[in-house]
Amino acid sequence: MGCAITHPPLAQALATHAPHLAGQPLYPLADHGLAHEHLRIGASGWLARLPKFSQMGLPPAEHLAYEHACFERAAPCGHTPRVGAVLSVTPSLPRGGLLVREVLGRAAQLPRDLPALAQALAALHALPLPASELRAPLRDAADPLADLLDDISPLMPALLAALPDAQAKHRVQQMHHGLRHLANQVTHRPSRRLIAFDAHPGNFVLTPEGRAVLVDLEKARYSYPALDLAHATLYTSTTWDMQTHASLDAVQVADAYSHWWRGAQLPEGDRAWLAPLRRAMALWSLTWCAQWLHRNAQALAPTEPNPTLWRHVHERSTHYLSAQVIERIDVECQWLEAAWGAAPAA
Repeated sequence: MGCAITHPPLAQALATHAPHLAGQPLYPLADHGLAHEHLRIGASGWLARLPKFSQMGLPPAEHLAYEHACFERAAPCGHTPRVGAVLSVTPSLPRGGLLVREVLGRAAQLPRDLPALAQALAALHALPLPASELRAPLRDAADPLADLLDDISPLMPALLAALPDAQAKHRVQQMHHGLRHLANQVTHRPSRRLIAFDAHPGNFVLTPEGRAVLVDLEKARYSYPALDLAHATLYTSTTWDMQTHASLDAVQVADAYSHWWRGAQLPEGDRAWLAPLRRAMALWSLTWCAQWLHRNAQALAPTEPNPTLWRHVHERSTHYLSAQVIERIDVECQWLEAAWGAAPAA
C-alpha cells in the first residue's frame, strides 16, 4: 500500500465532511495525471480526489460543483465510480476535493480491452438526455458543434505554426474547413447525450471481472457521443498514457466502433457523423498539444512537482504534431468515412 503521509488540510476536511473517515492513514497514489492527485483513505475503499487546477478554467468552488455533478450524472450507467462527500474549498484546501469509491483493477490493455471500453461508453451514451432545465451545471451548448469550433478556431494559428511542413498544415486546414462547413451549412445535428469528453484509454480501470470503469469525469458535458469513441481510439489517445500505450490498426478501430454502436442506442442517421466528429476530436487534441507546447516552451522549471510526467507530455505533444501522425489521422478518418457512410449533407 506504500507509506502513509501527513496531509493536515485533507485530515481536517475529512473530520468536517466525513467524520467516519477521520484519523485514517492517507496513502498517495502514483501520479499519472496532470489535473488531480489521489490519496487512499486507509482501508475504507474511498479515495480523496484533489484537483490541482481546473482544465476548464473554472474557479475552485464552481469547478468542484461541476466535477461532483459529472460523477452523479454518469453513475446510472454502471461504469463510473460512486461519488461521496464534497470536501469544501477552504484556505488550507484551496481547490477542495471529492471522495470517490476506489476501483480496484488494472490499466486497460489494448486492443484486448477495446470491447470493454466501448461497452462502458455505450452504457454512458445510452442514458436518457435530461430535460434542458435539469442539465446545469454541466456544459450544454445550444449547438455543441459550433461550440467545439469556437474552442478550436482561436488555437489554429498556434497549431499551424507548430506543424513541420506544408503538407501537414494543408491536412489540418482541410480538417478545420470541414468542421466549419458542417457548423455553418448543415442544419441538422446528431443526437446529444451525456459524454465524458476525456475518454482516452488511460482514464479507464478494468476490474477483475473485465468491466471497464471510467474514473475521470472532470470534463463531462451534453454533446455528441461519437466524440468519446474518437477520443478512445485515436492514435493521439491510445499512445498518450504510459500504462496503456498501443497503436491500433483500422480493423481494431472498426471493431471498437461496432461494439459501441450496438449498445449506444443511437438513431441510424448518426452514422454519417462518425468520421466528421472523429476529425473534430482529432483537431481538438492537436490544438491542445500546440497550446501546451506554447505555454511550456521554457525549460523544465526546478520546482516542477512531477518532471517525469512533464517530459512525457512534452514528448507526446511534440510527436503528435509530426507530419507522419497528421497523415495517419487524416487517412484513418477517410477510412472511417468510407466504412460508415459519407458526411452529412446540407
